[in-house]
Amino acid sequence: MSSKPKMDDHLRERIISQPDVILEDQDLMHALIAANERAMGGNIVDLRGIAMDRLEARLDRLEDTHRSVIAAAYDNLAGTNQVHRAILRMLDPTEFEAFLYNLGGEVADILRVDSVRLILESVQDDADPAVQRLGDVLTVSEPGFVARYIENGRGGDRQVTLRQLSKGAPTLHGDAAAHIHSEACLRLDFGNGRLPGMLVLGAEDPHQFTPQQGTDLLTFFAGVFERTMRRWLS
Repeated sequence: MSSKPKMDDHLRERIISQPDVILEDQDLMHALIAANERAMGGNIVDLRGIAMDRLEARLDRLEDTHRSVIAAAYDNLAGTNQVHRAILRMLDPTEFEAFLYNLGGEVADILRVDSVRLILESVQDDADPAVQRLGDVLTVSEPGFVARYIENGRGGDRQVTLRQLSKGAPTLHGDAAAHIHSEACLRLDFGNGRLPGMLVLGAEDPHQFTPQQGTDLLTFFAGVFERTMRRWLS
């Protein structure tokens, strides 16, 4: 006479007719595996159980990777849409001053940056009244300033440089400099016979621009911006 409790007939028939209900329930499967290990005792090594544990751990890692890839794809799509909207808004003004004001206003808001500064190298000073009026966005500097600021003695000719800061440079970011903790420096080529320029995007978030990030979208943005500037400079 067996001392084991007898399973309810209705439950037994349901399990037989729908075995997938058990197989798809992780908690239930874990309980059955644990019960099986207890029934075998401590002196028996269940190689199949070990293999299953390893497969389950590998599946968990694959699922985590899958979620990370999907999240990265969504972030990339959102970033692409953001840059496209900023470019379209940047191209709206029909006058240069409005173009620069728009750059420091709605374009900056779309890009979610806290400071935008355009630096133009020139052999002349910045005493021009037009430059004074646009001082919140436009800065005129001496030849060679762009390379020194971007390269910081390390050399290189990358178009886009991303970096984290303890604080921004007051000469560029003005009153917001103390709160700027990351920036994107976009080197600008205005064509043969013209000195280079630079567009600096500053953010309070230290993680908004970091050297580990990709620069494809900002490189595209810089390309559109410098071509637009060539039109104004001509």
